[in-house]
Amino acid sequence: MADIPADPLLRAESSSQRATFLELFLDLVFVFALTRVSQRLVEDFTTDQRIVFAEAGQTLVLFLALWLIWTSTAWVTSTLEPEAFAVQGVVVITVVGSMVVAVALPQGFGEQGLIFVAAYLAVQFGRLGFFLVATRGRAVGADTAGPRRVLVWSGFTAMPWLVGGLAGEGGLRGVLWTIAIALDYLGFTLGWPIPRLGRSRYGAGPFAGEHLAERYQQFLLIALGELILVTGVTFSRQGSAFTPARTGALGLALLTTVLLWRIYFYRAGHVLPAAFIQAQNPARFGLSAVYTHLIMIAGIVLTGVSYELTIVHPLGAVVPGWLIVVLGGPALFLLGRAGFEFQVFGRISRPRVGGLFLLGAVVPVAGRLPLLAVAGTAAGVLLGVALFDLRRSRLQMPEQPRPPV
Repeated sequence: MADIPADPLLRAESSSQRATFLELFLDLVFVFALTRVSQRLVEDFTTDQRIVFAEAGQTLVLFLALWLIWTSTAWVTSTLEPEAFAVQGVVVITVVGSMVVAVALPQGFGEQGLIFVAAYLAVQFGRLGFFLVATRGRAVGADTAGPRRVLVWSGFTAMPWLVGGLAGEGGLRGVLWTIAIALDYLGFTLGWPIPRLGRSRYGAGPFAGEHLAERYQQFLLIALGELILVTGVTFSRQGSAFTPARTGALGLALLTTVLLWRIYFYRAGHVLPAAFIQAQNPARFGLSAVYTHLIMIAGIVLTGVSYELTIVHPLGAVVPGWLIVVLGGPALFLLGRAGFEFQVFGRISRPRVGGLFLLGAVVPVAGRLPLLAVAGTAAGVLLGVALFDLRRSRLQMPEQPRPPV
């Protein structure tokens, strides 16, 4: 009986750590959402052949909004009972709202900006409102001020979102939405601190670390699936697609997908659930993993965009701005993976750092090479990292997680 929590909304120790079918249904929406991010990035990097740092920055803001919706939902289902009606309602509202967010995302800084922000805020307030109605406003667990704290903070950050949505298609929207998303992440990270109400303390109540670990693993696989999807669709759209150059680009895309999968899951990704168990503060460990996975997933999305460009222009010259995705995508993934490795094992292996230096060394000569050669070089760096991991796995006993937190 000690296994049963006093509040049926709180997770019991016997509650399944596996993701529910409703959570997996939510993931399907985010497969589509990531394709919209890729679509916008391709347009950013091909319209008038511009240097598109501002446009890419706008896409980053939209991507961060998507990731916050997904990861905050994963935290809800890792701290509350996912089979409870109130929690299931939160996930359903997230499914519907996220679909609208994803549809509006390609024109999020254009004519559909108000639709994007309305859907984003509807997710934030709609699921909180549903939860309060479903629970009749009663306190859940020891944190009696939790819902009010989130509501007040969300109301505060809603102002720059709304004003930016009404401001029109200009730089003001970018500034306001950058401030808004920064405040949203600040609130999520610090526990939505509000004067007199205090802040939420992660890990103070029941927390299913193994469930959250599985959710991170699943989303990373979603990102890899999106890479396969966008490259396959791009290849199939090309006339006379099975030319040697384009076929080589498709082969590199598939090889890179396998390498990204291998590098992530060896070995930190594979033992992530055990790392939550070993962590001194599982909630703090899980919160830090939010950001390393964000970096890795962003790198995978950029890599997918690079192969869309490579399949269409395999023998074309490299536009300088394209290096952000062709070399920057794998580099961003290795950077996030190095940080993730430190979180799990308390150390960083040299091949991750070496891979970053090698990718940087390619930049000065990349402009003199065809796009396919630059993409092949990036894939070669990832192959080197994966081969080092394979050699290490054969020479050493499997390493056990030692989280520093």
